[in-house]
Parts: sequence; C-alpha cells; structure tokens
Amino acid sequence: QTQTIVNNESADIIVILNSQFNELAQHPDLDLYPEALRDTIDQWNEKIYHAVNNGVYRCGFAQTQTAYDTACNELFLALDEIDAVLETNRYLCGDRLTLSDVRLFTTLFRFDAVYHGLFKCNRRKIQDYQNVGAYLREIYQLPRVAATCDLDAVKRDYYGNLFPLNPGGIIPVGPDISDLLAPSHRSRVPAAKGHE
Repeated sequence: QTQTIVNNESADIIVILNSQFNELAQHPDLDLYPEALRDTIDQWNEKIYHAVNNGVYRCGFAQTQTAYDTACNELFLALDEIDAVLETNRYLCGDRLTLSDVRLFTTLFRFDAVYHGLFKCNRRKIQDYQNVGAYLREIYQLPRVAATCDLDAVKRDYYGNLFPLNPGGIIPVGPDISDLLAPSHRSRVPAAKGHE
C-alpha cells in the first residue's frame, strides 16, 4: 500500500535483494538463490545461522560454562564440516556462489578480528583452516567485495559498543588482513559431483 518494505530479518532481505530489484541491478542475471539449489541452500543457511552466524553470539554472550561449551563445540564442528566440504567444493553448494556463501562470508570476515578474541571463539582462527581460509580469501577478492568490508568500522562497533564484553572500550590495532589478498587457488577445486 505504501510501497515500503518493512523487514529487518537479514535472511528474508537477502532473498528479496536477490530477485525483487532486478530492474535496477547491473547484473540482473546473477541469481544467488537458483531454484535447482534451493533445498541445499536452505539446509546450509539453517546450519550456518544456528552454528556459525548466531553461534559466535551464543559463545560471546553465554552466561554459563555449559552454554559456552555447547555453542563453541557446535561452532567448531560446523567450521570443521565446512572445511571438509570446501576440500571438494569450490563453494558450499558446488561450483557457484550462492546466498549460503554470502551468509557465511559475513561472519568469516569478522571472525579472527572480533569473534576469536572478544567472543572467546578461540579454538582456531579462520586463517588456520586451509580450505575455509582460502575460501574467505577468494570471496573477499571477488569484484567489489573488499570495498564493502571495513574492518576498522567493525572493530569500532564491536569493541567500542559491547561494554559487558569490553568494559574499557579498547579497540585492538590488529589483525593485519593483507593476507586476504594472497592467492586463494580455489579455482583449482574440482566441480562438485552433481553440480557440474
């Protein structure tokens, strides 16, 4: 009625942005939520949201050791699974970028700088995962992606505003993310069976 979208759920918003504004898009043929992969994408999205996107918050804001341990174990089991999948798949759903990769990328980009220390997700860093680390580098190096990634702003937001987790408001100087520009060699990953 008012021609206004009222929605703050990121999972819904990325689906809307994928298809509802094609007449305004420079690349309207780009479909990150293709019909043939929707079941797989939806399964990954559920896992990524619960164990990774929300998992880091469940670790950081846990009020008991049991809650923290559970969230941390689920997070790193999911990252281990993702690393294994990326051994044979270039992207989560095969050989093409999908909404699942976009959802995962946002957390991976922040992980070593914020979630590893501030949220106590410190079993491993993303750079310690051979496949996940290379996958992060590949997506970061896609055209126009790095321009949307402002790590200084991310650190100011998390370290500067989460008083319960960082009472002094001290914003760390690191990490150096120049390694995100190193070659990823992900193009060498064979196409996944069934997605060729």
